[in-house]
Amino acid sequence: MTLEAEVQSLRQVPMFRDIDPARLKLLAFTSERVQFAGGQRFFSQGDAADAAYVILDGRAQVLLDTPHGEIRVAELGENALVGEMGILSDTPRSATIMAAIPTTALRIDKRVFLELLAQFPQMALAVMRELAKRLEQTNAQLVAQSAS
Repeated sequence: MTLEAEVQSLRQVPMFRDIDPARLKLLAFTSERVQFAGGQRFFSQGDAADAAYVILDGRAQVLLDTPHGEIRVAELGENALVGEMGILSDTPRSATIMAAIPTTALRIDKRVFLELLAQFPQMALAVMRELAKRLEQTNAQLVAQSAS
């Protein structure tokens, strides 16, 4: 994929839509394109949070280690951002992310991601909205599980 194609992919991610093309080009240039085989982990719960990933193609599962084994709590697809929670909270990974099928992602270094949030308040707001949406979904799942 060319740099221009990566910029177009980033533009599809809601939180990157309002960032000017020159900045997106810089983001694409400073990020690393990575490939994951189905079943391969992006990272594991407890790992240091050193990067965020944008899924360009494929799907990834969000897995949690529990006393009863690993459980799948979500599946994310194209244009999803993963790994940002550990960066924002400066804590180890709270979940494992594993490719469900062969998946291509853009790895954004922690420093670059934090600089983007500082420079683009609208991106920081979009990240907060996404995190709030995920929290709502998790709460709804917990309520549904406790009712059954």
